[in-house]
Amino acid sequence: MKEKLVSVGYCFILSANFLLYFGFYLLLPVLPFYLTEIFQTTKSGIGFILACYTIAALIVRPFSGFLLDTFARKPLYLLAYFVFTTIFAGYLVAGTLFLFILLRIFHGFSFGMVSVAGNTIVIDITPSSRRGEALGYYGLANNIAMAVGPMIGLFLHDHYSFDVIFICSLTSCVLGFLMACSIRIPVKPQIKKEPLSFDRFILIKGLPVGIALLLLSIPYGITSTYIAMYGQSIGISEGIGMFFTLLAIGTAISRLFSGRQVDKGRITQVITGGLILVGICFFLLSSCAWLAAWNFVIGKYTFFGTALFLGIGFGSMFPAFNTMFVNLAHNNQRATATSTYLTSWDVGIGLGLTLGGVISEHSNFSMAYFFGDGLIVISSVFFIVKIVPYFNKHKLR
Repeated sequence: MKEKLVSVGYCFILSANFLLYFGFYLLLPVLPFYLTEIFQTTKSGIGFILACYTIAALIVRPFSGFLLDTFARKPLYLLAYFVFTTIFAGYLVAGTLFLFILLRIFHGFSFGMVSVAGNTIVIDITPSSRRGEALGYYGLANNIAMAVGPMIGLFLHDHYSFDVIFICSLTSCVLGFLMACSIRIPVKPQIKKEPLSFDRFILIKGLPVGIALLLLSIPYGITSTYIAMYGQSIGISEGIGMFFTLLAIGTAISRLFSGRQVDKGRITQVITGGLILVGICFFLLSSCAWLAAWNFVIGKYTFFGTALFLGIGFGSMFPAFNTMFVNLAHNNQRATATSTYLTSWDVGIGLGLTLGGVISEHSNFSMAYFFGDGLIVISSVFFIVKIVPYFNKHKLR
């Protein structure tokens, strides 16, 4: 008989996670327009400024894992959630580019902590036999936010001021913080304090897996930030928010089967299938500019069609990679494993933000996506040849 997955605490953390990411995704596709329209920032400048957020999250991740494995998790989770929420209010009064960049950096710090804490708490309050499924549904909350957040954000950008968007993000996260306060977390058993060492901050056994994940996350970073501008550059000026909706729908579809497959021990098979699918999608995405010039209808349908299958590919791999890191770690390294997983992802996202801006400024968005596809091919070969046997040899469960 299966152990019970759904509990009051699990529902609260799903709600808190959704509202946090809704506030995040509401703002994400609008920021390039904000920087361009308010501060007249160049494309490469946009990439650098947005990357500051990810770099800040990256810096704090290893320390987050150490702190969460050492001290009580809920107070740290609530503190990070509160800081993340209040910074949206700061955007309302950021009158200079320097102040905006400073706020983005502190936003990244708080996000680095709250995301590690949330993932770790999910692992704490759910049975280990259903961990892949639990993480899958937890990620689904992110995906639902990704489905509606960017679309609403772009709609608000077309009809209202940027201040309205900042207020909506702030309101969402305030509600999420109230949900987070209601979560009951089991008392963490006392463990023997070990001397400080590098593996208290980074899961050393997870570094090879992190390389494959990093290469995969670079093109995702390009997509999450520049897809609206890419669509406009090839003539798709209306309904661009539908790309994010289809991406999220695809991810939701993957949650119906991927988490259960992971719990059955098919972690490497799920990731391999996802890598192949995503590689095909990015090749098609990079071809959309040429297809739209040849036949706009075909180019448009290809553009939106790839979003659905990208969602299925990435959605199946997220809980699998997360579980892979956790399965390489001891029980007292859960937060460190989650931190290393998210750090690898953040490094790639930050590189994607920067490289996407640089490549598109010196060439075009199509070339940026073709570059991303090349990285996915490299990641796929590395994962199949090196990571699969490595994981099978070193996994602890």
